[in-house]
Amino acid sequence: MALKIGDKAPAFKLFSSEKEEVSLGDFSGKNVVILFFPQAFTSVCTTELCSVRDGIADYNQLNAQVLAISVDSIFTLGRFKEDQGLNFPLLSDFNKEVSKAYGAFYDEFVFGMLGVSRRAAFVVDGTGHIQYAEVLESAGDLPDFKALNEVLAGLN
Repeated sequence: MALKIGDKAPAFKLFSSEKEEVSLGDFSGKNVVILFFPQAFTSVCTTELCSVRDGIADYNQLNAQVLAISVDSIFTLGRFKEDQGLNFPLLSDFNKEVSKAYGAFYDEFVFGMLGVSRRAAFVVDGTGHIQYAEVLESAGDLPDFKALNEVLAGLN
């Protein structure tokens, strides 16, 4: 079932590329942008996350913590973060539970790969409720960052 605006965001606890446990609850009182992406080192994912990296000051100004989640291992995410100079946490949903909880999951992806995160964007407010939800059908599309940022600006 798809998450919608006003729903309580599913809680999670995942390991980051720095091998530290990160939970949604760690950011209570702060807006959180959750970006699900299919795979590190692919062209569209790199473009998406590098654009967020380049605009991180805007997110900071909007009292927003960005978290990017994929089913890649923490080791792959660590290398990807280092290679691209990403300045926000990358979290491994290796067991695919969080992607499924957020409805951001492909049972079957390209090349016969099973169980990959769908490209999606969520804004969770400081009380833990979803204020923006976008799950994309095509992995080649990017989230509507303009709309996402407008929602964030309205929360402050």
